[in-house]
Amino acid sequence: MEHAKGKLILAVLQGDDYETTVRALNKEGFFATLLSSTGGFLKKKSTTVMIGVENEKVPQVMEILHRCTKKRTETTYQSLSVSPAAGMPAMPMMKTVGGAAVFVLNLEQIEKF
Repeated sequence: MEHAKGKLILAVLQGDDYETTVRALNKEGFFATLLSSTGGFLKKKSTTVMIGVENEKVPQVMEILHRCTKKRTETTYQSLSVSPAAGMPAMPMMKTVGGAAVFVLNLEQIEKF
């Protein structure tokens, strides 16, 4: 049994960023628990990644999260008509995807069994 003070990092990832992020975390020796979530104003699917780490490893985890969850712009197509049968063509719209909301919480104890 291992006892240590540390941090719980909760990272709410948008879209499909969680696959790349978890792969990078695992490659560096970090383990994560994934929770499916829906959030925010747009009710978009997201994944919350929970990572428990010792205090000195927080910067390494934050660097991985920053590297793997960059915001980017994608083009989507949306009909401007209320009724799709009205014959209006779909218009290209720029949409920001990716990114993360990260919360770092203090832990009194971390145990791994």
